[in-house]
Amino acid sequence: MLQKIAVVLMEDVALFEFGVLAEVFGIDRTDDGVPPFDFKVCSTTPGVPMETSSHSQVVAPYGLEELEDADLIGIPATTWRHAYDERILDALRRADARGAILLTVCSGAFVLGAAGLLEDRACTTHWRYIDKFHDQFPSAKLDPDVLFVDDGNIITSAGTAAGIDAALHLVRRELGSAVATRIARRMVVPPQRDGGQRQYVDVPVPESSGESLQPVLDWMVDNLTVDHTVPALARRAQMSERTFARRFVAETGTTPLKWVTTQRVLRARTLLEQTRMGIEQIAAESGFGTSALLRHHFRRVVGVPPQDYRRTFRTAG
Repeated sequence: MLQKIAVVLMEDVALFEFGVLAEVFGIDRTDDGVPPFDFKVCSTTPGVPMETSSHSQVVAPYGLEELEDADLIGIPATTWRHAYDERILDALRRADARGAILLTVCSGAFVLGAAGLLEDRACTTHWRYIDKFHDQFPSAKLDPDVLFVDDGNIITSAGTAAGIDAALHLVRRELGSAVATRIARRMVVPPQRDGGQRQYVDVPVPESSGESLQPVLDWMVDNLTVDHTVPALARRAQMSERTFARRFVAETGTTPLKWVTTQRVLRARTLLEQTRMGIEQIAAESGFGTSALLRHHFRRVVGVPPQDYRRTFRTAG
């Protein structure tokens, strides 16, 4: 469970990356069913203003002692340097040794690398720093093509907004999809984006970049058991089939069939997590019709069979 979260700041901290961690974990959303977090912002000089990378200052009210019993330690981006404060590196090593979760945003991965915690570990960082990271930490198993990497107690994210994906993924992993979705909704961001780690990374949800098809998309989600054909959807959108197909790809980045299949997987995943429905019933409720189709698409998208996923993630009593 995630209860105490400590974010450690250093000189030249990036405010957006720090803000990602503060937005996900530092805001009281108990009125919306999100568990309370004990959120601490820490530094080696508590109470002393430190420079940020955006010509401003920030004050951390707590010292590094708060890292000693934190369930999660967040490390936002900071200006790259050859060496980092050994007091911070030692605290991170101790946290890793006791099994705390370490989450980096963007170039924060360099701090874990400097602490020696990424040797032979899967990780990622901002695409601009890939070569520099390879040179400095050649034994790290760097994946430059993903939004984030979940390697157990160490989660590293790519640049800037990918920190949102990593943080929401962690919330989903530890607290369930309902909590992650509530936080995402309040942040007005998608609860899932493709991060390349199929079993534990959220299912890709193509986003609409325009408003013209939004009523159709909403109707499709509300009616997943309907056989959605392009001719029928085009009629609903009052467009020709060719115009509809072209507009759909332009606004969502994918085809109607792939889009609705993803939505059905999302519905099935929620039912697996939150209900005791049998696989056949979930297949019917999510629009797949048969358990065979459910298993095929679920495994292709998520990476594991539905029953295995349920054993890992079911939260219903």
